[in-house]
Amino acid sequence: MLFSLATLFLAPFLVSGTPVLEERATTYPLICGQWDTTTAGNYELFADLWGSSGATGGQCSQITALSGNSIAWKTNWTWSGGSGGVKSFSNIQQNLNIGKQLKSIQSIQAFWKWSQSSTGTIVADIAFDLFTANSVGGANVNEIMIWLANYNAGPISSQYNSNGTPKPVASNITLAGNVWNLYSGSNGANNVFSFLPAKTGQTITTFSGDINTFFQYLIAHEGVSNTQYLVTAQAGTEPTSVSTISSHQSLAVLIRPRRGRLS
Repeated sequence: MLFSLATLFLAPFLVSGTPVLEERATTYPLICGQWDTTTAGNYELFADLWGSSGATGGQCSQITALSGNSIAWKTNWTWSGGSGGVKSFSNIQQNLNIGKQLKSIQSIQAFWKWSQSSTGTIVADIAFDLFTANSVGGANVNEIMIWLANYNAGPISSQYNSNGTPKPVASNITLAGNVWNLYSGSNGANNVFSFLPAKTGQTITTFSGDINTFFQYLIAHEGVSNTQYLVTAQAGTEPTSVSTISSHQSLAVLIRPRRGRLS
């Protein structure tokens, strides 16, 4: 069983310190179906069991608290078998200030702190997952992932080393106070850019920085157009197979358009 508790926080202009969450006396539904969703405030919890066909196990998720701009949720997983790929992406999506052109975004300040304990073999990643498109409502063109943890998984890549491991297109990139390797490839539908910690085995248990700097790097070095629109911003866990894991997370995200406007 994989257990995750997470908190998402979105403020109008300023993120300071660790979000403090006080639970409201509201009971939110438990979602266990493949495409189930539930909303609270500006947020939406997705079950997203997109790769579960043929797998053994299951997943249930639930929002546990909402207070102001902060949200918490938990997910229980047990997965094995199937195609060997990702089984699901239980995630919180924030919908405030989505649909902005990259060139109009001043910053995307984020704070994510998490810890976990586990037993058995785990194949999973913990990541921000963002999508851009040429127009709001258009097909996704780019997927940008920022991995904070890699448990025996691997990014999509168009090139590989002689030992079969993914080969980065760029190495030792310093962004948001951490050092990353960048991998690039296609999932068959859109380009995928994955930033992973450069140090093998490193997990970033506390992330604090501007996600917009990752977009600016891709614009400067990988040909991503600044006229594209940020159409999706999510954060969660992608398990491929799990036995037992317990994870606690707190997350803060702020998308701030240029000129100080939030319209």
